[in-house]
Amino acid sequence: MLRSLLNPYWWAVALPSLVQLALFLRWLYRRVRNDEIMRAFVHDIATNHLPHIYERLEKICDQQGIERPKPSPPIRWLDLNGKPGN
Repeated sequence: MLRSLLNPYWWAVALPSLVQLALFLRWLYRRVRNDEIMRAFVHDIATNHLPHIYERLEKICDQQGIERPKPSPPIRWLDLNGKPGN
């Protein structure tokens, strides 16, 4: 057993494999984290900024004399992952 652990060929395979696994796990973590950040960013834009944008657009329409539908469009969430939405 000890002799097989000291085999340099075993280390030549094991060490790069462990490095590759660590790099893959790092990439996977960053990808999942970026998706979470993007989802939070889109939610923030939709809930906090869209109502203000619609308000400004209504003012511009009033100044330009453009007719517009009275109620602002509702925010609709699309479920692209098959999970229940908020």
